[in-house]
Amino acid sequence: MRHPCTLLSSALIAGALLSGASLQAARAAGTLSATDHAFVAMVSQGGMFEVKAGQLGADQGSTQVVRDQAATEAHDHKLVGDKLASIVAGTDFTMPDALNDSFAKELDQLKALSGPAFDAAYLRDMEQVHAKDGAAFAKEAKLGSDPKLRAFATETHAIVVAHVGELKATATTIR
Repeated sequence: MRHPCTLLSSALIAGALLSGASLQAARAAGTLSATDHAFVAMVSQGGMFEVKAGQLGADQGSTQVVRDQAATEAHDHKLVGDKLASIVAGTDFTMPDALNDSFAKELDQLKALSGPAFDAAYLRDMEQVHAKDGAAFAKEAKLGSDPKLRAFATETHAIVVAHVGELKATATTIR
């Protein structure tokens, strides 16, 4: 007769293997976990806003440093968004093609501004979205169930952290 601890260990190992197999089967079938789905939904919207706000800032910024930083944002987040789209292609997630109401309103408010008021609002909005998305990337890097999304989150978190530093430096420069 086997020892009860051995039976329990065998059951736990079998359960873990089945869970791993279930995750792999779900991924093969194109289903993201609820956590991964929520992560992708959040950062795809934030990233889209960062691209559009960056494009706007590159055109409307009142100083060269804001225009340059904004162009970097638009460029980098376009690449990040494209990479995210390629990772989730074939899953049950459909990448959005428009900003949600909250981000659309925020972008409209930026469009209505000019000069130093635009610069200040642009930098404030970008710092806020980077803080939220940065936290989401850090969480996904540790807790996400899809290995590709975890790797993407780890890599992109470093980009977001660098952007936060650039935004703060830009804000300091224009004060």
